[in-house]
Amino acid sequence: MDALKRLFEQHFNATVERMLPVQGQLGASGRIIIRLVGGGHTAIGIKYGVHEENVAFLEFSRHFRRRGLPVPEIYAEDLSHGAYIEQDLGDTTLFEFLGKHRDGDNIGPKAVEAYRKVVAALPRFQVEAGRDVNYKVCYPRSSFDRQSISWDLNYFKYYFLRLAGIPFNEQRLEDDFGRLTKLLLAAPHEYFLYRDFQSRNVMLVDGEPYFLDYQGGRKGALQYDIASLLFDGKADLPADVRQQLLDHYLESLARYIPVDRAAFLDYYYAYVYVRIMQAMGAYGFRGFYERKTHFLQSVPYALKNLSWLAENVKLPVALPALMEALNNLCSSEKLLSLAAVPVPLTVRIFSFSYKQELPVDTSGNGGGFLFDARSLPNPGREERFKQLTGKDVDVIEYLDRQASVHQYFANARALVDMSVGNYQQRGFKDLLVGFGCTGGQHRSVYLAEQLAKHLRSSGVAVEIKHIEMEKQGR
Repeated sequence: MDALKRLFEQHFNATVERMLPVQGQLGASGRIIIRLVGGGHTAIGIKYGVHEENVAFLEFSRHFRRRGLPVPEIYAEDLSHGAYIEQDLGDTTLFEFLGKHRDGDNIGPKAVEAYRKVVAALPRFQVEAGRDVNYKVCYPRSSFDRQSISWDLNYFKYYFLRLAGIPFNEQRLEDDFGRLTKLLLAAPHEYFLYRDFQSRNVMLVDGEPYFLDYQGGRKGALQYDIASLLFDGKADLPADVRQQLLDHYLESLARYIPVDRAAFLDYYYAYVYVRIMQAMGAYGFRGFYERKTHFLQSVPYALKNLSWLAENVKLPVALPALMEALNNLCSSEKLLSLAAVPVPLTVRIFSFSYKQELPVDTSGNGGGFLFDARSLPNPGREERFKQLTGKDVDVIEYLDRQASVHQYFANARALVDMSVGNYQQRGFKDLLVGFGCTGGQHRSVYLAEQLAKHLRSSGVAVEIKHIEMEKQGR
């Protein structure tokens, strides 16, 4: 992390006091995302090894800001080390905001208004800023062309259909892919295509949207991005809200270019299909192939969207083999079983000091674990770590280098995983897990955070409390 620290200190002329991992923003991309704090300043640091994507993101960011679009300011960069620092936009994504303002299919007015602001801003990226963006830096393709579409469709075919055990006729499906591709490419495609325009890539700052993760942008059709947002799987927007937002998008788009609504819709649902298939390819690759099963939790939402399309949409071209495969997906017992709702177990994780108070189970369950971490190497004995905690990058890196810490955590994690599975099956709703060390500041905090990250990646609800840190107001 030395490159990020150096960039921060050079830009702000201030020493980095804390480096904190940004939870929930790593996803499947492989980026390391760190919040750097010091001298009254804060910034987000990114480390990523794909040079071309870094170049694209930085070029697009500066172009969009010159155009007055709400994207993070780039403070400094060191592309030789795959590092750059940018404006800190906080921690509230549109997806998280939606979750706090909905009750099932009832989307609260604050969430609807946030979405309306987002769809109104989209044409500014696509049309206004897209007129003179530098498409030479696009990676891996400069446009959403025949090759890009082929990659997405084959991603779906081989990593979802095949791994899910859905039968299909290879040649007939390829013929349908050809007809679908021809339809997609017939749409006007001289606009900026954001590529991953979805609720987790929009931050809300004082209620206003800011946009991230457009490094995969390229030239393409208008329909793709609005389809990505409105049929974003886990966001699970009701059909009436999707329609309202699509109408608002088209009204906003009409301020920039003439809009033929009927012509737009001729292509729109074809792009909805291809975006859903691209996402399902990712679910299959991560879930079936890499066995990261939490990615499969998004499959039921995709199936729900496909079922809605089958009932409500007729494409202008016939795609019999593809529609047969999609119908088989929606009726697959294997895939429908993924939609079974598990008992909503909450794991309450504590860090604490054995010199002070131990965590207390207030749920009435009476079950759980208290792990004693005092046998592990103690960062608190070194002066450089005394003012830091187990949430700081320097402490995390120190403990990550200790083989004994990895063995200890693996054993604790295995015990917790076994209980989580059993508790869910038996209908228990609460499980307490505590990690204690001498001061409740370093080892216990680190282990609690690591377990929370592990469980959340598996779709388990987690509440975390650092008893000693909260006493100190940290």
